[in-house]
Amino acid sequence: MLAQQRQAAILERVRSTGGVRVTELATEFAVSDMTIRRDLEALHERGLLAKVHGGATATGPSSTDEPGFHAKSVRQLPEKAAIADRAAQLVRPGAAVALSAGTTTAELARRLVDVPGLTVVTNSLPVAEILHAGGRPDQTVVLTGGVRTPSDALVGPLAVGAVRTLHLDLLFLGVHGISERAGFTTPNLMEAETDRALVAAADRLVVLADHSKWGTVGISSIVELAAAHVLVSDDQLPPPARRVLEEQVGELIIVKATGRAA
Repeated sequence: MLAQQRQAAILERVRSTGGVRVTELATEFAVSDMTIRRDLEALHERGLLAKVHGGATATGPSSTDEPGFHAKSVRQLPEKAAIADRAAQLVRPGAAVALSAGTTTAELARRLVDVPGLTVVTNSLPVAEILHAGGRPDQTVVLTGGVRTPSDALVGPLAVGAVRTLHLDLLFLGVHGISERAGFTTPNLMEAETDRALVAAADRLVVLADHSKWGTVGISSIVELAAAHVLVSDDQLPPPARRVLEEQVGELIIVKATGRAA
């Protein structure tokens, strides 16, 4: 294999798994550790990956980069739809549930419009609007109040104070990133505090996250991986991520996305 071909394969591996180790790559490609280090150095110099001790990780946006709700709403649409379909099956009529801000939780809200007797607490303006538009008289929607973020979340002391008075059956949490080291993260410090209050108020935590969230790290950790009773993701989640999550979270549910572009 030519160096260019090997480097292309290494880059694809980094992008799909979030990181690689020198020793594993050397064994896989039957070359020396030094050869792999030279490959990583070449890719690093081109800005295509970040070198770390013993390997490399994917480059990505700043840990404080916070895309707006509209920008995120057009990404991974088949995956989010499949995740929302499966998550809706976890909701029983009459339950008190919380939906955090996020485009995947907004997809879930569309599926909860017809569930009778729900009380839904949310700090998401889009989620509240979806449920309000549904007009179901036996549903109660509680909007926390707070300061609006670029992702249309309501955060800060008002939101935290409202949530801390509540006792909920279930929280569906959308996250910006997932990593073995940092857990579930967000690029917004105040949103992390609000999310932690939601986690504390709920008996069970269900995280909704498509495969693109793996390896992304926001500036603020919400909770560790082990705090999740259930994590629902899609079938593009790479095998190394699945192994970590199966060991850490209570239950990992993988759904198959339909209608994905070829």
